[in-house]
Amino acid sequence: MTQERKPSAPLLTPLVASLPATVPFVGPEAQERARGAAFTARLGANENVFGPSPRAISAMAASAQDAWMYADPEAHDLRRAIAAAEDVAPANVMIGEGIDGLLGLLVRICIAPGDVVVTSKGAYPTFNYHVAGFGGRLETVPYKGDAEDPEALLALARETGAKLVYLANPDNPMGSHHPSRVIEAMIERMPEGCLLVLDEAYVEFAPEGTAAQVDPEDGRVIRMRTFSKAYGLAGARVGYALGSTGQIAAFDRVRNHFGMGRISLAGALAALQDQAWLDTVRAEVAASRARIGAIAAAQGLSALPSATNFVTIDLGGDGALARATVAALSARGIFVRMPFVAPQDRCIRVSCGREADLDAFEAALPGALAEARAARAAAE
Repeated sequence: MTQERKPSAPLLTPLVASLPATVPFVGPEAQERARGAAFTARLGANENVFGPSPRAISAMAASAQDAWMYADPEAHDLRRAIAAAEDVAPANVMIGEGIDGLLGLLVRICIAPGDVVVTSKGAYPTFNYHVAGFGGRLETVPYKGDAEDPEALLALARETGAKLVYLANPDNPMGSHHPSRVIEAMIERMPEGCLLVLDEAYVEFAPEGTAAQVDPEDGRVIRMRTFSKAYGLAGARVGYALGSTGQIAAFDRVRNHFGMGRISLAGALAALQDQAWLDTVRAEVAASRARIGAIAAAQGLSALPSATNFVTIDLGGDGALARATVAALSARGIFVRMPFVAPQDRCIRVSCGREADLDAFEAALPGALAEARAARAAAE
């Protein structure tokens, strides 16, 4: 008689075993499966619902017939096109699987177990998961108002001897931004041996004068950009880093050299070459931001100024009210998200959408707010 074999425990390092088993990013598809219905309006992931350039779509379709081949591991054509657009050398550019993939590689390159990394409490959390996953020690400063605080980040970096400082400009989840002069002054004051990780995922939506003017060989900063937002290619997963030749070359030591797909690279190259479409998207986003602000105002709510393709709405309560509102909107077919950390968690975050998306949000918001406020009052 065969003895029944008990399931064996997974083989994990002590570090991995110490990490949380889940992350708070539950995708809209998983939420749709849980609720048994599709969302009417997908306004939670800051995707560009206005879509990629038609030229990018055509390039990806044409490239599909060659998908049997691996992509060029050097991403030669795209790197050179980005370099020309940014007035840097190709050696100052690294292509990766979105900003998230590049952040993971950068932490792996720079952070040994126990090394300190500084960020803002409540800032983009995926960076924090990479730090924890490689054994770094995360130290945080609070937001100043609803914006990241460069002075506090610098002070903590000096105090702790941090190797990396993370700052997003514009910021996610609040949508705020700093003018380029603030970021440039921050770079000048970076402590010796500390690298500023400047996440510029939303910079194409920001006012003129937001993007920092940086010497490409300045080893105190590395900038992260993406095709996921303004270029409408979130599903293609193409990001890039701009940094000194030495820092960029270090990615070759650890990256997956065949991690990019031919179709994605073709789409990103064509998107970059269609700046007229980018201008169209910017105009659509500006109109959508204004509409979301008007919807919020009609309910007596305050929409925070936004330099991104989303609007953060202050509900005037606390995190419990915001969570109840997100849940009530979800029950009505509207997918939105919210900041995770107080006091920013008093808000919900609504991605820019098409007219039909915002019509649905406008119709659902009053009932969702009433339900959330009633639930909050009952809990008290």
